[in-house]
Amino acid sequence: MASITIRNLDDGLKQRLRLRAATHGRSMEDEARDILRSTLSAEGRRPGNLAETIRQRVAALGGVELEIAPREPIRQAPVLGE
Repeated sequence: MASITIRNLDDGLKQRLRLRAATHGRSMEDEARDILRSTLSAEGRRPGNLAETIRQRVAALGGVELEIAPREPIRQAPVLGE
């Protein structure tokens, strides 16, 4: 297994990590490992774009069929200055 050293860690961030680790009943090192593991594994599951995310969420609902509005002819541009 590899190891990593994190330098110049903000004191407030270190304190938050310490409190979070204590809340979960584990060491700061184990908590940091869990944060990295869960964050990096979640990244791999993200779809490439917003449209794909929406499609995946509504796919279970069966989709939606929208009625296409009838098209009208293009209006003439107004003539200014007359």
